[in-house]
Amino acid sequence: MTSARRRSYGVKGAPYAFLLPATVLFALFFALPIGYAVWLSLHKVKVSGLGLGAGARSEVWAGLENYTDSLTDPELLAGALRVLGYGCIVVPVMLGLALLFALMLDSEKVRLAPFTRLAIFLPYAIPGVVAALLWGFLYLPSVSPFYYVLNALGLPQPDLLDGGPLYGALSNIAIWGGTGFNMIVIYTSLRAIPAEVHEAAKLDGATPLQTALRIKIPMVAPSLVLTFFFSIIATLQVFNEPTTLKPLTNSVSTTWSPLMKVYRDAFGTGDIYRAAAEAVIIALATLVLSFGFLRAANRRNRQDARQGGAR
Repeated sequence: MTSARRRSYGVKGAPYAFLLPATVLFALFFALPIGYAVWLSLHKVKVSGLGLGAGARSEVWAGLENYTDSLTDPELLAGALRVLGYGCIVVPVMLGLALLFALMLDSEKVRLAPFTRLAIFLPYAIPGVVAALLWGFLYLPSVSPFYYVLNALGLPQPDLLDGGPLYGALSNIAIWGGTGFNMIVIYTSLRAIPAEVHEAAKLDGATPLQTALRIKIPMVAPSLVLTFFFSIIATLQVFNEPTTLKPLTNSVSTTWSPLMKVYRDAFGTGDIYRAAAEAVIIALATLVLSFGFLRAANRRNRQDARQGGAR
């Protein structure tokens, strides 16, 4: 083989050599675990006799039995409804605050912008378990300084860890921790808007509010779609907050969210096959919702592009 041919093969194979480490890591830590979970979900344990002795418990093919049992499990369905209510609070409030903060930081009259930006983003850098513990003790009447102040002022002291207020308490932790990240994403898109656009808006006599509503927000719509997409995924996978607050209240059960149900079945009752089926169902639900949302957003963008071209 000539040296020119060797160099040609080396150039053609270079992209695959660069992709090889990422491909191996993807296969080992993503594809294989997913495949193993699917394999587990299609099996179950068969107990012979009293279940004692060698060979009394064997792994057998279950087909879709674990999936049908999971889909008809009232605890899993109740957890999904709780997460739906939780998401209806978290997603709009968090993205609304992120957009508001980003627009305020993008204003020409803002002061101490670097410090303010860091202060808003800082809660995101705190681990979720630490944040949940911090807010959990602030919610706990016996140790919370807020309850002490309310008691001193003779004001009512609501129990935020019981009943309906629990949704607000859990949502507050997620909003406090996630607003900063979404704000940075939206703010970065705002800073990428050409200066000529702002100058044209000023020449047309647009007020800052009109500029924000009619120019800035439409131009950062892709970032809003991205942050909404991330927020939906994070909401469906909520686990840290209710799990951390569970020891502080009896209102949070071991199956409060679908992922908590998976954890309970896998490590509490030891039914890893049922837990694997539930995990696959949650993953598929997340995939379907995410794909559906992205497809709807892309369809809307194409319609807007065609209307803009028609004008």
